[in-house]
Amino acid sequence: MDHGRDGASATLMRVSSPPRFSIARTPDATRLAQVEGAELHHMRTVLRLAVDARVSLLDPAGVEHRGIIDRYERDRAVVRIESSSSQSPSPARTRIILAAAIVKGPRMDFVIEKAAELGASELWPIVSARGLVRSPGADRLARWGRLAIAAAKQSQSAIAMEVRSPIGVDDLIRGVPPQTLAVICARGGAPLAGVIRRSRPRAILIAVGPEGDFDDDERAKAANAGFVAAGLGPNRLRSETAAVAAVSIAAGLLHDAQGSSEDGETE
Repeated sequence: MDHGRDGASATLMRVSSPPRFSIARTPDATRLAQVEGAELHHMRTVLRLAVDARVSLLDPAGVEHRGIIDRYERDRAVVRIESSSSQSPSPARTRIILAAAIVKGPRMDFVIEKAAELGASELWPIVSARGLVRSPGADRLARWGRLAIAAAKQSQSAIAMEVRSPIGVDDLIRGVPPQTLAVICARGGAPLAGVIRRSRPRAILIAVGPEGDFDDDERAKAANAGFVAAGLGPNRLRSETAAVAAVSIAAGLLHDAQGSSEDGETE
């Protein structure tokens, strides 16, 4: 018997997984789930999955459901669920909130997508004094929500990043959750990595300004509210680059810190 070949086949079977879709509601009492909207289009028109094809569904609570396509109806696919497993993050996972000033067009789409892939829990779009976008509109907000869901699927995240409604800087400052390290990105500030290592936060909010940065009044208000000024290196970064870099630094350090903590608890 060729054990090497059998082992390779087994590995392929283990890593193979059915296509994944997001659903707006949990399965009903009869263990049927509905796939609608853009997810239905992707399932039926793009992937052309047939009835009886196996699929994975992610509900809003972060529970993964596996089953088969039972039937297609005009505006939905009905999936019969065979198994469900919670993939919700552990309570020890650090909450990362990105409060990013709204930038134009596809650049903001980029921020949404990459922040979600990197592990941000929430995105708070900020309307700032120097920002060029004052009101993104309902259609754009809906698009951002779809991008966050798609990014969760792409990155195999258990829960999609929540995209909040736009707020001003005053509401941002008032809305910092309790026991959260609040950081405002600023050139010349202490390196973000060092700020995180010293604080070892269980929750962090990172505020990133528009192309012209936050104005003096906004920065003063943030400083008075206890925000820590943190830098991202010597180079001047575009707003979307700074946002993604900040989340990447925070996610990497906090993931390592969480892993070290859990290892210490098991020793």
